[in-house]
Amino acid sequence: MIFLTMRDIPTCSSSQRLMQILVFLFALFIANIQAEIPLVDESEIVPAERHERATEIITHIINTYHYKSRPLDDSLSTSILDRYLDSLDPNRSYFLASDISNFDKYRFKLDNRLKDEDLVPAFDIFRIYRNRVDERINHAIAILDNDFDFTIDESYRFDRRDSDWARTKAELDEIWRKRVKNDVLNLLLAKKDDAEYVDTLAKRYERIRTNTFQLDSNDIFQTFINSYTTSIEPHTAYFSPRESENFDISMRLSLEGIGAVLTTENDYTVIQNIIPGGPADLSNQLHDEDKIIGVGQGKNGEIVDIIGWRLDDVVDLIRGPKGTTLRIEILPKNSGPEGPHKMIMLVRNKIKLEEQAAKSSIIEITESKRKIGVINLPTFYIDFTAQARGDKNYKSTSGDVRKLIAKLKEANISGLIIDLRGNGGGSLSEALELTGLFIEKGPIVQTKDSTGRIDINDDPDPSIVYSGPMAVLVDRNSASASEIFAGAIQDYQRGIIIGEPTFGKGTVQNIVDLDRFISNADEEHGRLKTTIAQFFRVSGGSNQHRGVIPDIILPTANISSDYGEKSLDNALPWDQVKPAKYIKVMSTPNDISMAETRHKQRIKSDRAFQLMLEEQELIEETSNQKEISLLMSEREAEREKLQKTRQQLENEIRIAQGLPPLNDNESNNEGADQEDDTMDIILKEAGMILDDMISPSYDLPMDIQAVQNSKNKSDPL
Repeated sequence: MIFLTMRDIPTCSSSQRLMQILVFLFALFIANIQAEIPLVDESEIVPAERHERATEIITHIINTYHYKSRPLDDSLSTSILDRYLDSLDPNRSYFLASDISNFDKYRFKLDNRLKDEDLVPAFDIFRIYRNRVDERINHAIAILDNDFDFTIDESYRFDRRDSDWARTKAELDEIWRKRVKNDVLNLLLAKKDDAEYVDTLAKRYERIRTNTFQLDSNDIFQTFINSYTTSIEPHTAYFSPRESENFDISMRLSLEGIGAVLTTENDYTVIQNIIPGGPADLSNQLHDEDKIIGVGQGKNGEIVDIIGWRLDDVVDLIRGPKGTTLRIEILPKNSGPEGPHKMIMLVRNKIKLEEQAAKSSIIEITESKRKIGVINLPTFYIDFTAQARGDKNYKSTSGDVRKLIAKLKEANISGLIIDLRGNGGGSLSEALELTGLFIEKGPIVQTKDSTGRIDINDDPDPSIVYSGPMAVLVDRNSASASEIFAGAIQDYQRGIIIGEPTFGKGTVQNIVDLDRFISNADEEHGRLKTTIAQFFRVSGGSNQHRGVIPDIILPTANISSDYGEKSLDNALPWDQVKPAKYIKVMSTPNDISMAETRHKQRIKSDRAFQLMLEEQELIEETSNQKEISLLMSEREAEREKLQKTRQQLENEIRIAQGLPPLNDNESNNEGADQEDDTMDIILKEAGMILDDMISPSYDLPMDIQAVQNSKNKSDPL
């Protein structure tokens, strides 16, 4: 137990004192939680009866209701074993090759063990893993005082996910010698002195051991069962009672905090995505794939090194009362694997719905003098509470877009862009409603369940709000509901799709409380999220795996192909069903071909666009590194070169856009956000593509309803 006293809070105004009390209480809460989590004795690492009951229910649900049918056999057994070992030791830094060889006795037996609710092998493997972690941490701490020579030209492979398992203890010692040396070098480059780096790293390594020794039977069961579920399909997962509780908390507090979804990658906490409207989003300082390496409470609180921490402990540290200050030390994605750190200060707050809401702007095309309206849509949202109580003015995507379109029409726009970049989805009903604003009637998406039954979701509103030329702008992060909307617009040929192939998630999940299957359950058994259905477009194809392929693909799509659903192990493949009956609005293959030709010609001479591609390629190149030099002079030179290259590119982009360059102090600091500039480049080009699509006749309002009614409903689809 850690005790703090109120004497630590200085005298100040009542409002300041209230805020400091909140910070104080939260710090006390975090300190006590961390101190009170007990270490688990090795004798307690055994499966409980509740785990056996949960196993029986989980295997039954998956075998009976899961969309993907895969028998629990020897083939699946070998996948489960490999995935379990990767879950425990993803970077292959603890187990020896001899351990892996020993575990092969389970390779073709885990299927039968699961059928018998026998979890002993999973716990046996974990005990060995725990011992190996203990050995490695002892070794790491023992060599911390070594006099490392940073003039020796050697390298450290920090990403060992595809490497062989170490064959001997001496080989593993060498891997860890380089790891510790690299950790020391990073802190020296961050201007830490000898005493600081030894203390920091000793605490970091001890935390790895503590985290491992705090894992109880529920944690082990969850890891093992998820090795089973994700061997079938990546979106099927088991939540232990603790994780289920955290899920409930996250739902209740989803509108309060910093607004970032976190995940883990080796020993790092990584930002998976930024929630629109939250403090992280509004700061323009945090981005997807940034790594959080330290967290501090208040403006002056000690920065706690969180490398090696459990994700739920990191979440506990970052959560806090609205209005309190949080300092985060990050390793930006665009700085390379071991680049300069960056300190960010955020104020915890509720995620503002108005910041998540659709927003409009206008692009003025110089050549044609046309105005292109833009509606940026970060997510598909709806205020279910207001809707349920009968409020006719409840906030929703479709309602807000209706109002924005009316204002854009008053501004005499000639075309409309719906910007779905970074939109990860949201309400299915709003995806249907939004699509219905642009077509008169017809099906929008088909849903197929595990029995093969197909349901069709139709346009809920026969009215058309906007009937003019339109484009939908997407990127690799446009997913789920975004893909339903973009796919329907493309199938109806209602507008042109521009950008990158989308994420490719076309599946439906349901969360089942396992306690429902147990009468008079005296213990909690957790929950199972399972894939129960798949979405299909009205044309019959699925968005799953492939995503929505734009009519005009921007060259940014070529920078990284290993992304989205197709990059996930065991993702459902692309599939198709019978097309639904629908009437295409228009067909413009010649216009698209002409617009694509002009687009390719234009960007060749667009300096800003080419510089943006260079910048993204640089980020991709640095993020794909797996090995790094341990030569201090080379590391310093690499850092300086990367920083200068990024600064030069950033300033050239600004100059090409008519903006003044940033000086050394402004560039790459907390106030500079070059990503907003590159986004403007893409949006501007999308506006010019749509402008190219607009023939003189398009300047007149087009009656989509008349077009649909004029088509023979028996025409081939």
